[in-house]
Amino acid sequence: MSRRRWVAAWAVLCAAGVAATAALNASPAPDPRPEKPVSRECAEYIADIEARLAEAKREGEDEGVLAFSRRRAGAEACDDEIRDHFDGGR
Repeated sequence: MSRRRWVAAWAVLCAAGVAATAALNASPAPDPRPEKPVSRECAEYIADIEARLAEAKREGEDEGVLAFSRRRAGAEACDDEIRDHFDGGR
């Protein structure tokens, strides 16, 4: 009789796990993070970086690393915005 109880308890736990998994898979995805406002200087700097990336891609240099030796004036506080923009919103 004890073995039947263990099998029944195991079957109930498996069914509960399957039901919970189905409920989680059916639930909608969480809302994406709202975009933070970006200052005009940072938006211009990001646009400049994207233009340089596009130019490098057109020239066939999209396999390497694109590096910038100088910062743009007024864009000193754009590190977080640049990281958020090019990180894909992780």
